[in-house]
Amino acid sequence: MPSISKEQIERALDAWAAHLLQTTAAAQQGSTLAIVGIVSNGDVLAQRLVEKLASAGCHALYGAIDITLYRDDIDLRGKRPALRSSHLPFSTDDLTLVLVDDVLSTGRTARAALDVLWEYGRPERVELHCLTDRGGRQLPIQPDYIAFDLSAEQSPEVKVFLTETDGRDEITF
Repeated sequence: MPSISKEQIERALDAWAAHLLQTTAAAQQGSTLAIVGIVSNGDVLAQRLVEKLASAGCHALYGAIDITLYRDDIDLRGKRPALRSSHLPFSTDDLTLVLVDDVLSTGRTARAALDVLWEYGRPERVELHCLTDRGGRQLPIQPDYIAFDLSAEQSPEVKVFLTETDGRDEITF
């Protein structure tokens, strides 16, 4: 089974943070930038990005959202979906917001996340950034940034393991 190592993930996160510093207007102009991760794994990646930006002298707000109840397939996922806490201690009004997910596939998770975000305000701009893109969109959603494009691999499943939740950093596909 092919995999992406801890070292490759770390280099990708460094490049991702550098990309945010270079391309995000909020980072360049000193206005407020918010990095919001989708629970679970997107929130871990978002926290790591916020820490990398801080070490480069760029302050970014951190948030995490649970999209479970906003999914359009909630009835198909079982009777008792696992609910997790959202943590978005700020209004999204007029912010440049970077939405972070670990795996982009159909686009349904990103669509649900946008619904959640609008309950917290109306951002000036939302960008979708993903660690991996597996391809297979069912909705017209495209990422603004991807670290690893796995769409050519035609892998039926991409698994992201992160130290904070799984004890190791690795991507298998």
